[in-house]
Amino acid sequence: MQPKTMDDEQVAEPLTKADFEALARFRFGIRRYLRFSEQTVRSHGLTPQHYQLLLALKGFPGREWATMSELADRLQLRHHSVGELVNRAQTQELVDRAPDPADARVVRVELTPPGQRALARLSALHRDELRRLGTALIPPDWSDPADGES
Repeated sequence: MQPKTMDDEQVAEPLTKADFEALARFRFGIRRYLRFSEQTVRSHGLTPQHYQLLLALKGFPGREWATMSELADRLQLRHHSVGELVNRAQTQELVDRAPDPADARVVRVELTPPGQRALARLSALHRDELRRLGTALIPPDWSDPADGES
């Protein structure tokens, strides 16, 4: 089955003015947060992509390292783009590559102590900004009121 496109028959219920306002408010919150993030990260000498890489490594589920393929998935980038990003981050001594002790074919990307410190500083600022934004980044709730009834 092919996914629906904008030209296909609309099967979803139409949006109300309140729906559009909620979407616009959420989109504004996302953009405001991203702009804050970009400016903050750059003011600390990193690119937004480097910050995202560091965060993806530290926040990887169950461990604090990842493979290139895992990073490509987490960052939604092509494998070769992640390789270039990791190369640049390694030049800045933010990350290192290390062989996986269990499988020599696998290369782990790990944070260095300077990468850990930069990430800790920047993430604390990001957390504080998210607190300031409050409900601006909470997605609209369009759950069916009938779902809550028994």
